[in-house]
Amino acid sequence: QGNLQESGGGLVRPGGSLRLSCVASRAITSVFNPSMLAWYRQVPGKERELVASISSDGSTEYAESVKGRFTISRDNSRKRVYLQMSGLAPEDTALYYCHRKLDGREFWGQGTQVTVSP
Repeated sequence: QGNLQESGGGLVRPGGSLRLSCVASRAITSVFNPSMLAWYRQVPGKERELVASISSDGSTEYAESVKGRFTISRDNSRKRVYLQMSGLAPEDTALYYCHRKLDGREFWGQGTQVTVSP
């Protein structure tokens, strides 16, 4: 039930937008719906950092560096979580990971690369 698959990464110019998507293809609805979902990112040589999270009731939190530019959302009927990113800057370049947590169990996707470059 832990399989998470990200998509939507790519190369974008500064100021551009991307929408990341993550599907929990093997999670059943009764497990997915109450899960805390999040996006993390990591660059080589640095620790993985939390970008945004969304709880089962839709409450969201964002890293200060992305507030006002990124929006996290979820679609329980499709078992998906999204990250809409706008105003992208080179410092947003990273491998972005989808994360699901429920009852102390955590699951990670393989990551999708986002590169912001002129």
